[in-house]
Amino acid sequence: MDLNKAQVIGRITQEVELKQTPNGQNVTSFSIATNRNWTDSSGMKQEQVEFHNVVLWGKLAEIAGQYVKKWSKLFMEGRLQTRSWEAQDGTKRYRTEIVGENMIMLDNRTDSNSWDFAKSGSSTNDTPAVKRTTPKQEEEISVEDIPF
Repeated sequence: MDLNKAQVIGRITQEVELKQTPNGQNVTSFSIATNRNWTDSSGMKQEQVEFHNVVLWGKLAEIAGQYVKKWSKLFMEGRLQTRSWEAQDGTKRYRTEIVGENMIMLDNRTDSNSWDFAKSGSSTNDTPAVKRTTPKQEEEISVEDIPF
């Protein structure tokens, strides 16, 4: 049995821009920053920031484009995928991404840009959770379809 699962909780590092592939499928790409804090052997506090590339497709991309803003805190779950391409200078480039399958918005905001819980029908949960259906239910996407 194999398992390809990634889970991160962090903050969005840029505004989320919703795009569409030439065949009309929604896609968005952004980065999530996670921090790791520890005390080293000399007693000094240390911090390391890691940046994770995330790609969302379909309805999940649409929801992120509408509700997720820069600095929003998210739980993101998905699978790791590495794609490659040839750069203009002829070198081979690689990018490893989390292809999101489940997203939970962790900010507890009440401003106009946040999720409207009353309209969504959520009565007890303060954070909207979005669960994506089986990833292969949608049309197959090739690397050439990615607009960025």
